[in-house]
Amino acid sequence: MSHVHGTRTDLGLLALRAGVGGTLFAHGAQKLFGWFGGYGLEATGGAMESMGFTPGRRSALLAGLGEAGGGAALALGLGTPVAGAAAAATMTTAGTVHGPAGFWVTSGGFEYNAVLATVGSALAVAGPGRYSVDHLLGHKLDRPWMATVALTALGAAAATVITQRKKAVAAAAAAQQTSDAEQVATGEQAEATGA
Repeated sequence: MSHVHGTRTDLGLLALRAGVGGTLFAHGAQKLFGWFGGYGLEATGGAMESMGFTPGRRSALLAGLGEAGGGAALALGLGTPVAGAAAAATMTTAGTVHGPAGFWVTSGGFEYNAVLATVGSALAVAGPGRYSVDHLLGHKLDRPWMATVALTALGAAAATVITQRKKAVAAAAAAQQTSDAEQVATGEQAEATGA
């Protein structure tokens, strides 16, 4: 590979890391601190609870840390395999909320989450390039095996969270159906007794 080609690749990786990492950091800071027009940890926790992520506050904290921490580390090129895997896992989990709306973001779908998850995975595998903290540290936190381990471990963690959310959503739907059926039965009984 020529020096010019290597420099172009390293600059491209820097631009990709900075753009995606900065975006993820901003989303995480919205959840954690209420920055950039966000709602902060308590309100985000309540919203996450209503989406089936229980307990909500802990879920908001973990999502915020995954986005803000993973995003900042990606932007810096620090621990890139773990940072990229954290971004991928967090965005994959977030994408499940939008799944019922389909793919396109214009319809409320998971397109945006899928793109960020893909970029996070790609950076975990490709590495940060020369213009990174990992490069300055001699790639001590950017070993080839780390991408496999981080993507596998954080992917499994995301799968667990997704499964728990599906169970919580199903339980909430069943409870709502039971409540609706009880209200109908109470209304019919009241009509039958002339109340």
